[in-house]
Amino acid sequence: MTTQLLAEALARDAQFQMIESPSDAPAILALVKAKRAEIAVISAQLDRTGGFELVREIRAQSPGTRVIVLLDSSERSAVTAAFRAGAQGVFCRTEPFRLLATCIQCVSAGQVWASSHELQYVLEALAQPSLAPCLSLNGGLLSARETDVVRCVAEGLSNREIAQRLKLTEHTVKNYLFRIFDKLGVSSRVELVLYAFRNGSASEASPIPSSRRLARPVDISPRLVSNDPVMIRKTAT
Repeated sequence: MTTQLLAEALARDAQFQMIESPSDAPAILALVKAKRAEIAVISAQLDRTGGFELVREIRAQSPGTRVIVLLDSSERSAVTAAFRAGAQGVFCRTEPFRLLATCIQCVSAGQVWASSHELQYVLEALAQPSLAPCLSLNGGLLSARETDVVRCVAEGLSNREIAQRLKLTEHTVKNYLFRIFDKLGVSSRVELVLYAFRNGSASEASPIPSSRRLARPVDISPRLVSNDPVMIRKTAT
């Protein structure tokens, strides 16, 4: 009933074309593939896996579809599981409904939707050596130098600090970042960190970047406060 009410409310917005969805995961996956849905909003209460296995399947079989996971609460385990599965956004049912439309718009535009404390959960999990003992981002796509740049980004270093550490110019660092974004199919430094979280750790001994340091090189809407979602635009600065 809740899902139906959400769909009906969103359908009143002319910018959204809603697709009536079945309630079981295989049928949802088939529908997403057939309709080539741009956005899939998946409830974490969908099945015993929390809907996260379906998120993985959607990302694997319909890579053009971006996924938002609808959570009952912003618990650490649920947030990290959603992003590890491949979600581009998480939305908690306790948030004002009007923000769901904004969340969908932002994810559709290639941005990441998460609150500051939800992102911090991901950063803290990424820093746990037990999760990933080595860098497994590239699958052979990244050069050794590009891998070094990814490690620095995961530590929360700015372009200037990366340039100083690797003895490069800032312009060269920017070029590396754009090539990395293109190779990995990400569009921001935060998405790069989330990619690392899903596929491995950038460094076994990397410190936990503070949300302030990570946010320093990205554009964040000025209306946001600490508990509001962080919307990230594509940038390598």
